[in-house]
Amino acid sequence: MLPTPSLLGAPTRLYLPRPSLVACVRGTMVRSTVGLDWADEQRFNHFPATPLCSLGWWFEGSGELLARGAPAALHSPRRPYGSRLVFGGPQTGPSITWNPGPAHGMMVMIMPDALQSLTGLDVGAWVDRIGDLREALPADWVAMAEAVLAQPDDARRVACVEDFLEPRWQAVRPQRLLQAQRYQDWAQSMAMRAATSSVGRSLRQVERRIKHWAGQPMRELRGFGRSEQVFFQALAEADEGQRPRWAELAEASGYADQSHLCRETRRITGFAPQELMQRMTHDEGFWSYRLWQ
Repeated sequence: MLPTPSLLGAPTRLYLPRPSLVACVRGTMVRSTVGLDWADEQRFNHFPATPLCSLGWWFEGSGELLARGAPAALHSPRRPYGSRLVFGGPQTGPSITWNPGPAHGMMVMIMPDALQSLTGLDVGAWVDRIGDLREALPADWVAMAEAVLAQPDDARRVACVEDFLEPRWQAVRPQRLLQAQRYQDWAQSMAMRAATSSVGRSLRQVERRIKHWAGQPMRELRGFGRSEQVFFQALAEADEGQRPRWAELAEASGYADQSHLCRETRRITGFAPQELMQRMTHDEGFWSYRLWQ
């Protein structure tokens, strides 16, 4: 369990998966603002685009999802989730949520190909969708999600999810385990698996398998990998007291140039690289970015 700095004191934690689930679960984010007297303007939450799927719970309070592309403002159109159990597919753009009041929630980030193997879900049908978990997943998953609601604390909630996943993942995991800790390694491992599984090994067939497993084509997954690489390298330079050298980071990560990096960062986060770094430092709503530092 890793805590993350919160500018306003909200307890926020990242639970890394047990070793047997590292190729299935990326991590579990938990956050609570219960007991904090915040103004409405302080209750926004920013999330980047992601190739991952998510299982979400509201233990206290609730959340509302802003329309795609809308600014973090009280006048922006938004809709309530409508359920304490939430499922989200891969997201091709950034998203913003708002809490009407104090809230306590949890989000399990799961690899899309692992979820497809575990449930048979058509991940592609859930790209850019967020809805009731009951509409997406099988009955035994719904029962697990409801059991999590009954657990007395966050540690036991995480354990409840992992105890459910572990035997199921052991039964379906690929013989060659994917490296899931970084998107680049995961995408490359999945490409190798796609090229060596089944009889059809043409480029088109490999691409089709990858899209079936992950819901998105390989070029999009590689884009997430480049962006993540720059993100961690920029954080490393900032930790050393340096201003990130965006042009050099762009070249080292496979971008055509710095402008290409800026366009991709805006597509994934909604902000240019330097502005994103500043908001991570000064804006409480960017807690999910700080969590992975």
